[in-house]
Amino acid sequence: MNTGSNEPGAAETITGTKDGQPLGSRAPEFIQARRALHVSWQVGVFIVGLAVVVAGIIMLPLPGPGWLVIFGGMAIWATEFVWAQLVLRWTKRKVTEAAQRALDPKVRRRNIILTTIGLVIIAVLVGIYVWKFGFEMPWKIKE
Repeated sequence: MNTGSNEPGAAETITGTKDGQPLGSRAPEFIQARRALHVSWQVGVFIVGLAVVVAGIIMLPLPGPGWLVIFGGMAIWATEFVWAQLVLRWTKRKVTEAAQRALDPKVRRRNIILTTIGLVIIAVLVGIYVWKFGFEMPWKIKE
C-alpha cells in the first residue's frame, strides 16, 4: 500500500512497499499463528543474522568479503524484522544512487583525470628514487 503517490521513488509506509509486498515477518503462517513459536523463530533469526554480521565485521580487516557478508546478515534479519528491511532498502537506494553518479560522464572524466595525475606523480617519485638509489629496497640503502 503506497502513501498515495504513484510516482517512482515515492515514499512507502511501514505497512507496504512499492512492489506490493508487505513489510514484516516472512515466517510461515503456522509459525506466525503461535506467539511463542513466532518469538522463538525471531530469536533464532536474530542469532543467525548476528553471527553472520559479526563474521563480516571480523572479515573487514582480514581477507574476505566483509561488507558482502554484513549485508548478507542484514538480509537474514530483513526476513523477520521491519527495521532491517528499512535499513536494507535505504542501503540499496544509496548504492544505486552512487552507481548512477559514478556512471555520469562528467564524474567519470574527473575520476580518469585524477587517476592519471596520481599515476604520473607516483611514476615521477619512483623514477627519482630509482635514479638516486637504483633498484635497492629502502631498508637496504647504505648511507
